[in-house]
Amino acid sequence: MKVMVKTLLTLLGAFTVLTSCMNSYNIEGSSNVPTLDGRMLFLKVYEGNDMKNIDSCDIVHGQFRFSGNVDSTRIATLFMDDESLMPVVLESGEIQIKIDNTQQKVSGTPLNDKLFKFIEKYNQLESEVRELGHLQSQAIMNGHDINEVNARLSQKAAQIAEKEDKLVTSFIVENFDNVLGPAVFFMITAGNRYPELSPWIEDIMSKATDNFKNDPYVRDYYHKAQQNEAIMNGTAMPDSSVDPSATTPTPNELAQPEDSASADMGAE
Repeated sequence: MKVMVKTLLTLLGAFTVLTSCMNSYNIEGSSNVPTLDGRMLFLKVYEGNDMKNIDSCDIVHGQFRFSGNVDSTRIATLFMDDESLMPVVLESGEIQIKIDNTQQKVSGTPLNDKLFKFIEKYNQLESEVRELGHLQSQAIMNGHDINEVNARLSQKAAQIAEKEDKLVTSFIVENFDNVLGPAVFFMITAGNRYPELSPWIEDIMSKATDNFKNDPYVRDYYHKAQQNEAIMNGTAMPDSSVDPSATTPTPNELAQPEDSASADMGAE
């Protein structure tokens, strides 16, 4: 299982966890990148299939600020023009954003702190993966046997992948009942060609709370994955509503999850 952090930053904005009270947020931002001065930032959230702009501001002398109220804890996405920069959990409290040439970070409130600690740990593992490529090139240039090099690096890659798997799984489990758990589950599964009942999915669902299981995207994905498993095992038939004149899909393509943005992402 591979996690693409850029995908994470883009897709997390689709999720909302409903709460019973109004959340007042304040975002204080700073940037030490001179070329960004005068640029406009936009704070956007998903509304149905579209991203809605809920606030905007200019970067002035390296500083910017957002403030407002939301009736739910949700993950927004910070944009510069049409470029997605980072997710921001809109929750009560004082939120700090830092933008520089090496990183973009949000901190100051519980869920933002959790999310960016997770991203930092994952980025460290991804750096280790990239380093394997450099080690391979260096070993080949030094005349080492390519088969021995690949065998050694493949073993290291498998160890890193296992660490990534544990990192993502533990993060979702620890955040079953807030916006982050369903959001990262979505990020992991959104790139799949079709919903599949993998051992990882079964492991997550065996541990899941009712709140997580009843998230609209999670519930729909798991149901479709079970359908696909039954089709592949020959115990169920593909959906007869599929247009027979269309290009014949594989059985697993016949049960797809609802569009992530169109679903009402959240948990009571």
